[in-house]
Amino acid sequence: MTLRHVRALECTLCGATYDPTEVVYTCPEHDGVAGILDVVYDYDEIVDRFDAPLDGRIDSQWKYRAFLPVADDADPVTLGEGGTDLLEAPRLSAALGVETLVKNDGTNPTGCFKDRATSVAATKARELGRKVVTCASTGNAAASLAGYAARAGLDARIFVPGDAPEGKLVQPLVYGADVLAVEGSYDEAYDLSLEVTDEYGWYNRNAAINPFQIEGKRTVGHELAEQTREAVPDWIVFSMGDGCTIAGCWKGFAEFHELGFVEDTPKMLGVQATGASAIHDAFHADDADELAETVADSIEVGRPRNTLKACRALEESGGTAVTVSDGEILAAETLLGRLEGIYAEPAGAAPIAGIRTARERGIVGPDETVVAVVTGTGLKDTASAREATDGVTRIEPALAEVSSRYDVGETAVADGGEDTFPRTDGPEAGTR
Repeated sequence: MTLRHVRALECTLCGATYDPTEVVYTCPEHDGVAGILDVVYDYDEIVDRFDAPLDGRIDSQWKYRAFLPVADDADPVTLGEGGTDLLEAPRLSAALGVETLVKNDGTNPTGCFKDRATSVAATKARELGRKVVTCASTGNAAASLAGYAARAGLDARIFVPGDAPEGKLVQPLVYGADVLAVEGSYDEAYDLSLEVTDEYGWYNRNAAINPFQIEGKRTVGHELAEQTREAVPDWIVFSMGDGCTIAGCWKGFAEFHELGFVEDTPKMLGVQATGASAIHDAFHADDADELAETVADSIEVGRPRNTLKACRALEESGGTAVTVSDGEILAAETLLGRLEGIYAEPAGAAPIAGIRTARERGIVGPDETVVAVVTGTGLKDTASAREATDGVTRIEPALAEVSSRYDVGETAVADGGEDTFPRTDGPEAGTR
């Protein structure tokens, strides 16, 4: 296994460094999962290897293989992840009062952003000769790992909290995974996944402790840098759960800037639900509550393992973090769907709600440009989407039923009017 372009794994707490073949997960100088490692690269070696043109044509994240910590002779486990579209969103921009682009990662093979990391995980697991892969998940990582394990011919054993959305659990079952619903929280499922990793030697995909996972996620930063070379956005917006995703994007974009591939860097805006705001609270030095409860189950994390990396990304980029209510998240989900035809799960829609909050607070100016990254398709959680809509209108099979509901003229013409961001009724609407 040759990793000439990887110099070391460096502890984010104590700075200790290790050969990439010496440690699998975290720094042994710290108890539990505290000593999270960062992959340190030899960029001269990477530049020598990287010969792909930065022409905006991105078939998959493996265009950036030179940047990924896999062996020279590794056969990537891929389903065509990455290379997702960056879409203009004129109607959404009008509603939010700022030019907004949408990076739709819900179009990844299993329907979520996590496929970027999982492709690397499955490749590393096979590289290390492991036969079983595992992780803890609220649903998306479970489906992603199960799909890529099937692709690689590996067994997948997944731990999920007992209240994970049923729709998200069907998907890994179809992929042939063993799905173990833990009667407890995500954090308890996470701890159990670590125990079986230590006990049985299964390869753990959990991005917070597996140093190679965030490296796959950083390809979204590479893609965005390439896709916006001519006009780097002022802000890139992510929802935050464990903190790995926003940290990965910042690392990838910053790498391309440092290498001279792009002239500037954006500020990162992290968005959390008011009921699961640990990273936001840590960044703003507020008291954090380990209890987590939000409709956006993908970011329902009480004890984020990558708070340090996430806060570092916010600080280094000159960005910040905001919180939004569940009501605002559901309103953002329907707004994005109604105005731009993009169906996002609640965590994927949270950035839209975060942009609105940032505009109201003056964090994001009206003359700036914002990229919202949608991290998962709404097909992952149709139950939450139903809460955000008025439901189906039932009518009798008669033309009069239609006529009574609409002003039907000879020609239907769109009025071209601007939409507004809806407020939801109820105690959470408009609160932060």
